[in-house]
Amino acid sequence: MLKHFRKPLFLIIVLSIAYLAYSQNLSKAEDFNCFSIMAGKNATEDGSVLFAHIEDDFGKQLVNWYIKDAEMHHEGEQIHLKNGGIYHQAHRTNKYFWLEMPGMDFSDTYLNEFGVCIASNSCASKEKDPDLSQGGIGYMLRRIMAERASTAREAVIIGGELVERFGYTGSGRTYCIADPEEAWVMAVVYGKHWVAQRVPDDQIMVLPNNYTIEEVDLTDGANFLACPDLIEYATEKGWYNPLNDGPFNFRKAYAEENSVKHPDNVNRAWGAYHKLNMPFSIDDDFPFSFVPADKVSKKELMDLLKYHYEGTELDKSNNYTLGSPYELNGSMICGKASVYGFVAECRSWMHPDVGTIMWLAPQWPDIQAFIPWYCGIKEIPEGYARKGYLKDLSDHYNPPEDIHESYDGHAFWTFVELSGRVNEDYGGRIKKMSRQKAKLEHKFLKRQPRIEKMVVRMHRKNPEGAREFLTVLTSSYAELGWKIAKSNNK
Repeated sequence: MLKHFRKPLFLIIVLSIAYLAYSQNLSKAEDFNCFSIMAGKNATEDGSVLFAHIEDDFGKQLVNWYIKDAEMHHEGEQIHLKNGGIYHQAHRTNKYFWLEMPGMDFSDTYLNEFGVCIASNSCASKEKDPDLSQGGIGYMLRRIMAERASTAREAVIIGGELVERFGYTGSGRTYCIADPEEAWVMAVVYGKHWVAQRVPDDQIMVLPNNYTIEEVDLTDGANFLACPDLIEYATEKGWYNPLNDGPFNFRKAYAEENSVKHPDNVNRAWGAYHKLNMPFSIDDDFPFSFVPADKVSKKELMDLLKYHYEGTELDKSNNYTLGSPYELNGSMICGKASVYGFVAECRSWMHPDVGTIMWLAPQWPDIQAFIPWYCGIKEIPEGYARKGYLKDLSDHYNPPEDIHESYDGHAFWTFVELSGRVNEDYGGRIKKMSRQKAKLEHKFLKRQPRIEKMVVRMHRKNPEGAREFLTVLTSSYAELGWKIAKSNNK
């Protein structure tokens, strides 16, 4: 009998191994999602805190724009987490601007009424045996932070309490959180461990898809926050030896072995340093943060988010003469899986309604202009969210089957179509798109000081009227961006 089954059994084993290798490779590819840069207020030209982010997500995706108004909640109201966990609701939840991606657990971006902006990057951890309570927490972590926090530091504290209570359901992730005064980086591990570090005011932090927090000083509460047993747990697991390893290094202890030196992470980080005129070699051990050679502007970060390694050995397209960088250059800051890029401009000398802006480029930031979405807007223009969708938060987890079918009534699909058209003949079409993009951004940037001077005066006397004005202004910009994209698709 054994002879008859030997070949089929061997074939099954081979196919199983092949499938396992494939699935592991797939998960590794999906680990390299998103890219972020945060600049402290003394590292920027105008004293603003800047947070630049590329949202990368594999597969066909949709982005909906929403404004969620502040709400009062009754005593005893509860939040129901995706996997069954229950958490108490706050008495009041903040208003926020929300970029929602149906069905995705770790992809949404938030900007709340206090100017607290939250996005994240996948960062694989070593943990394989997580401690989860009530099914753990994933999707709702950043949403609850956005709903309750008035500062970035407060968001970290809220998030840390949630991770310790429920346990985190992903392999690992770093949440970037900015407000008009500070920028924080919060690294969470599969299970109940986390650590956060404040970006120094005079420095810039670059984050690909690996943990960047290194030495941790838990006695310095102004710059570090963490779960109580961060070091003890790493010691118990054999990831850290206090006698031989020197000061505790979170990245060395908790990061998945191959993530820090993986080319997809190294190349993107080096690309950012290169664009910022920092003398790092691609073989260097990159720091958590650094003092820039020159103070950075929001325009420089916008330009960085469209980068494809042009002018370097990493550009296999040879300045697009050999084809599209999206097809030839592998993992890039602006890559094929990018669904939007933004630069959050957070300024403490103005009310967040006016002083905090998300400059947002939908789909690929090398093609679409960065459009300013003011924190104080009251509603989103028609066509930037799917009609009839998301009547309840549970719809996010179970969207309609046709949610990713494109149609003319949603702006996002126009931007997707245009990106595809340009990519068909990137070298032949990108110059026109770049000129058009630069012209539109120049218009927005040139008008910004004059308009804001007027709106600040208006806001002092009539905050509601100022928000109405910002809503109309932002809507006109968004509709113009959509109109231009439509015209390029003809």
